[in-house]
Amino acid sequence: MKKHLNTLFVTTPGSYLAKEGEAVLVRNKGETTLRVPIHLLESIVCLGPVGASPHLLGLCGKRNVSVSFLKPNGKFLARVTGFTAGNVLLRKAQYRASEDTQRCLELARIPVQAKLHNCRVVLLRAARDHGDSSGLLSKAADYLARCISKAGSSSNLNQLRGIEGESARQYFGAFHELIRSSETEFQMQGRTRRPPLDRVNALLSFLYALLVSDLRSACETVGLDPQVGFLHGDRPGRPSLALDLMEEFRPVLCDRTALSLINRQQVKPDGFEVEPTGAVRMHDETRKTLLVQYQKRKQEEIEHPFLGEKVTLGLVPLIQVRLFAKTLRGELDAYPAFLWK
Repeated sequence: MKKHLNTLFVTTPGSYLAKEGEAVLVRNKGETTLRVPIHLLESIVCLGPVGASPHLLGLCGKRNVSVSFLKPNGKFLARVTGFTAGNVLLRKAQYRASEDTQRCLELARIPVQAKLHNCRVVLLRAARDHGDSSGLLSKAADYLARCISKAGSSSNLNQLRGIEGESARQYFGAFHELIRSSETEFQMQGRTRRPPLDRVNALLSFLYALLVSDLRSACETVGLDPQVGFLHGDRPGRPSLALDLMEEFRPVLCDRTALSLINRQQVKPDGFEVEPTGAVRMHDETRKTLLVQYQKRKQEEIEHPFLGEKVTLGLVPLIQVRLFAKTLRGELDAYPAFLWK
């Protein structure tokens, strides 16, 4: 089992990454603010105007440490890696499957069903732990249970996408019931994005961007093409496979993290800015708090439902991508999706 290492997030504007022997240096205004041995890192994520030396990028490529560059809001810009792992036979199997409509449907169904299952667990846990006086959580959970069954018998991808989309509307329609904060600013009336129109959606959008980056890295580590998916169609620049496989992790890694930050009052209403257009952006301190909590969440240990081994949550996406690759190669009869308990 691969050891789950750390991600270094660099968020201070104007920072510069440099190499010193086998270590990564973070410099700002001519001073070294952090020194991290390269063997302790799995990846580096730079948010905003952050630079890096060619020598440092070369070391990261040699040591298989990815360096990703994102906008301050989490939107992916570019990623530097070493040689792509895996073999051509796996990628050819992926491309063949993507051209087979029935195979696409088979490979897309299971992650969608897993997502709906995990969303349902989030709702039922909240109803159990904090009550459900309005009955809205139970109603949404029952609807998701029916959608899981419908997704399993869907006859084409458009029908499956429709089921997934409607279930997401029901889930986010009940999401405000999961927020226990008395702050009226942390209210949510459904999912909004590009741009997010409230503080909850701003947290979710940023977390989803981080998760996409993690899944993209996992796909490339295993040797799969992150741009060739099965549920999400091909589009230049879109990591369709990463988007497919992230679905089952959204409720576990992102939604729960956002709710914890709000309900434990780790983020405050004044840690956000509402722009004239209505778009909501996080301040730097809020973003840093979120990144720390996201890393802590990834370090939590669970028992993997398929492997039966203790692993960290942050390692689960890589494990699942490996299992997906085995499915494409015909080593598994069906993809064993991650089902949260």
